Amino acid sequence: MNHEPSGEPLLTVEGLRKVYRTGPKEVVALRDVSFSVHPGELVAVRGRSGSGKTTLLNQVGGLDRPDAGRVVVAGNVVTDLPESELLRLRRDVIGFVFQSFGLIPVLSAAENVGVPMRLTRTPVAEREERIGVLLAMVGLEKHVNQRPYELSGGQQQRVAVARALANRPRLLIADEPTGQLDSGTGRQIMQLLRAVVRSEGVTALVATHDPALLTLADRVLELHDGALVPPRSPAEAIPST
Repeated sequence: MNHEPSGEPLLTVEGLRKVYRTGPKEVVALRDVSFSVHPGELVAVRGRSGSGKTTLLNQVGGLDRPDAGRVVVAGNVVTDLPESELLRLRRDVIGFVFQSFGLIPVLSAAENVGVPMRLTRTPVAEREERIGVLLAMVGLEKHVNQRPYELSGGQQQRVAVARALANRPRLLIADEPTGQLDSGTGRQIMQLLRAVVRSEGVTALVATHDPALLTLADRVLELHDGALVPPRSPAEAIPST
């Protein structure tokens, strides 16, 4: 993808450092990580297990706080916000997609997608219309009344993507969204994320360990032992055979 960034970054990460301590032992999860992401970009974060991908995404989404550095999302200094403002940010500005789907088992696909809009007290008619649009967007318009256990893994992740988009977030954070899926289904989900970034005008930060999915990103950030390594294009990031 040849996406040309323009304007101010939607996401700015500056000098992030995170250290986990267990007794006398210290594990440095992030080492002075800095980068920016512009509106409309899909940026992939790659790295081996334990490289710091999830820790980074948690800092960006305000789910955890760094020991040093700062994160700015859509003008909000995430690392300085009190918990009440972080809740607002995660409700209105940032959408999350997780590896484990995170759906509510007793709710239908439509009801799961509607949860974020219930929290913002979106009027019923508007909520129902948005649910229909989103489930059609992810190809599940015929599965609106099915519960998670009645859906395949790929279908569950599609519901999770639709739910993440419910309140029209500006930044979509996806942590290994294809990790529990087979390669073919995983590629479909990554293609879906690529499509919704374009159609919904969303900016996306996606952690993935699958080299075959990196070609769908505009840029690839690579973490090694908590530090960013020099940038490579998606094509360069894929090992040659």
